[in-house]
Amino acid sequence: MTNQPSKRGGARPGAGRPKNEPLLLPTLPTTNDPLVFLTAMMNDPDADSRTRLSAAQALMPYCHAKKGDNVKDVKQDAAKKASTGRFGASPPPVRLVT
Repeated sequence: MTNQPSKRGGARPGAGRPKNEPLLLPTLPTTNDPLVFLTAMMNDPDADSRTRLSAAQALMPYCHAKKGDNVKDVKQDAAKKASTGRFGASPPPVRLVT
């Protein structure tokens, strides 16, 4: 055996995936509210376009309702209106206790 280090196993300098530096945008507000943060991210001109697009997609359900969301509510209101008056439920029979 020689005094040279083994060329097998162990960590080697420069090996592995390169480390990514975190993306820091100083113009974004420090807040706990995700809607405020996503709105600021979407409107930030310094941010990457993919990041801005994903922020806009995440905000979409909170800002705009789906086209057919209120169909069920309209049907329920129509059913309530139809169940009053002539077609409504009759009152229960009166019980006479003697």
